[in-house]
Amino acid sequence: MTPTQRLGKLPPRYSFALNPHQDARFTRCPLCEQKTRLRKFVLFVYIEDFAPMALGKTCRFCTRCELIIAHQDELEHELVVALETRAPGVIGNEYAVLGTVDRELWRKALKEGPAVAGDAFDHVADFDKEYDLHFDPGGWERA
Repeated sequence: MTPTQRLGKLPPRYSFALNPHQDARFTRCPLCEQKTRLRKFVLFVYIEDFAPMALGKTCRFCTRCELIIAHQDELEHELVVALETRAPGVIGNEYAVLGTVDRELWRKALKEGPAVAGDAFDHVADFDKEYDLHFDPGGWERA
């Protein structure tokens, strides 16, 4: 997708970073150094050779930067749990987190079934920006 193309019909919201480092949990925002909070989001995840899915996930969140930081190991664990009964053959496939889903619709779909969602793309907000996280543990380095 180019920056002008949007997947969801809701306006873009939040910035997103997927944290691949198990030893860095980003209790402070990498952009502004403010403390991050835990907050639950409904992430819109595309899984290769499977339908897109909405996944409720508690993530680190910087309220100042509106940055969501999802920890890759936790996200992949929750994807395995969600897929092991529905589609075990797609576990381990490539995936991408594309945006957030309207929480009200997600809750309603959990209670009444996925048919209530209708066209899910009407309730998806793309990410405004996406960041790659790089971690430098510090310490001694050669000059």
